[in-house]
Amino acid sequence: MLKEFKEFAMRGNVMDMAIGIILGSAFGAIVSAVVDHLLMPVLSLLVGGIDFQNWFIALDGGSYQTLAQAQEAGAATLNYGLVLNALIHFIFIAFAIFLMVKAMNKLKRPEPEVVDTKSCPYCLSEVPLEATRCPHCTSELTAEPAPAK
Repeated sequence: MLKEFKEFAMRGNVMDMAIGIILGSAFGAIVSAVVDHLLMPVLSLLVGGIDFQNWFIALDGGSYQTLAQAQEAGAATLNYGLVLNALIHFIFIAFAIFLMVKAMNKLKRPEPEVVDTKSCPYCLSEVPLEATRCPHCTSELTAEPAPAK
């Protein structure tokens, strides 16, 4: 059983998955830092320092200045400000990931285009490179171009 576990753990796809999880965790930390320390302060400045965390409805009918006061009093609350804050945070995280992926894609070398079709010189349809007869017009395809009609 120990031998089987060792074989399972040392498989390429298990190691790839482990590396992916570790890198994903590190990438998540970077994205969180960008959102928390760059994007959210800009949003706070734009909306005048509004604190969404203290937007709530006390279900007991009481009046509380902050969510902490309501929770300290044991009041049940609908914390719509926290939900709004989470939604804004999600949008910023998605935007930051989009920007990072876009930047990474620019750094990637373009893969050479694989040509696996050719044009039929008679009907101009796309046919596989290995084809000797066009499936559309049934013309025989040769290595030489067809005469102009």
